[in-house]
Amino acid sequence: MTQNSSPLFDRRYLLRLILPLVAEQFLAITIGACDTLMVSSIGEEGVSGVSLIDQFSQLMIQLFAAFATGGAVVSSQYLGNKSPENARKAAKQLLYVASFLGVVIIALCLPLKEKILSTLYGKTEPAVMKNALDYFVWILLSFPFLAIYNSSAALFRSMGNSKLSLKVSIAMNAINIAGNAILIYGMKIGVDGAGISTLISRFVAAIIMMVLLCNPKNVIYIEKIWKFEINFGIIKRILKVGIPSGIENSVFHIGKIFVQSFMSGFGTVAITANAITNTIAGFSNIPGNAIGLGSITIVGQCIGAGQKDEAKRYGKMMMKTTYAAMFVVSLVIFIFAPLIVIPFRLSPETAALTVGVTRTCMAVNVVFWPMSFTMPNILRAAGDAKYTMVVSNISMWAFRVLFSFLISYFILKRNPSNTSLALYGVWIGMYLDWVFRGAFFLARFHGNKWLDKKVI
Repeated sequence: MTQNSSPLFDRRYLLRLILPLVAEQFLAITIGACDTLMVSSIGEEGVSGVSLIDQFSQLMIQLFAAFATGGAVVSSQYLGNKSPENARKAAKQLLYVASFLGVVIIALCLPLKEKILSTLYGKTEPAVMKNALDYFVWILLSFPFLAIYNSSAALFRSMGNSKLSLKVSIAMNAINIAGNAILIYGMKIGVDGAGISTLISRFVAAIIMMVLLCNPKNVIYIEKIWKFEINFGIIKRILKVGIPSGIENSVFHIGKIFVQSFMSGFGTVAITANAITNTIAGFSNIPGNAIGLGSITIVGQCIGAGQKDEAKRYGKMMMKTTYAAMFVVSLVIFIFAPLIVIPFRLSPETAALTVGVTRTCMAVNVVFWPMSFTMPNILRAAGDAKYTMVVSNISMWAFRVLFSFLISYFILKRNPSNTSLALYGVWIGMYLDWVFRGAFFLARFHGNKWLDKKVI
């Protein structure tokens, strides 16, 4: 970082921050697919049971990510404000909040696990429900460690050190895969093996991150970790970003579950095509997700340094980079979609539908996705989390949920057998969601209200 007359960050710094984030996002998606493949050896009941818990697990992960974002914003702004001591205090409070949240989830959910799953998935077959319950226990126990890992990774990103979280992520996923191989293939203990390996991998990752955060060579490090200190002022600042982001992320995921719920009657072809299209779309969004995470560090430090013009300039630069990267990835997927679906071994009808939906997704994706999902991170980095929450919630329920239902319902009412076209209707509702929220985020970014928000 240089004086105010020069740019705060050079191109090399930006590349060192963002490229590991791209690799980490890619790793998360590919390892997830590998994990599912290994669990599939248990049988369909095992895969189904694990997939049910994954829906709940993703909801919790969104909560942890939201509070980690709050801590990252506060820490980044303190660093930009040349207040590393306060950044270190914020780091300690973030770990308290994250750990407390993880323990509360265990305390609430573990005694009520049967009730929770029967309420959510009451019509599930008994064999599937048993596997889900077995897996649920281990996943619940892993949540505090996952919360600590996510928070620590966010803090290292605040320091511009995303390479370290990538290395720990590689280690965590390697442990998970090795554990699956030993416990599922070797000891043959089924979904318990998958759950235990997940718990162990998250525990090890959390311990590694905590040890690294205690190193005083870091700009942000945990001082006297054994000394319990509560700073309600800093916690309030973290929650100012974390709570709106948590509500936004949770409502978004709940809305997705609603959409999946009314899609359950579309038939196997449409449901399978939808699932695979979502997987493929996840790869196209990797650059946008990575740059969005990096923008919290860059924009947050600019705001903390009082350089609003620089915050806006870097915001524009990161959006342009996102559009360029996603254009390339989306174009490749659009062209080679028929080849990409081959490994999934689909029927001709399902493959054709998957290719069609994927191509429409890529065409809309490259225009509207960046300003719908990368841009709000730029706004949050300045502390404008409440605005993004309100816009996202309205857009989610009005378009992704309501319009998806209405369009697909209208199509099926005219022709009940036309489930393929009904699937396009669901995605059209999602595209309208992107257009609506993207328009409001773009207007907000070009104004100056988001730059006047106060976090520290």
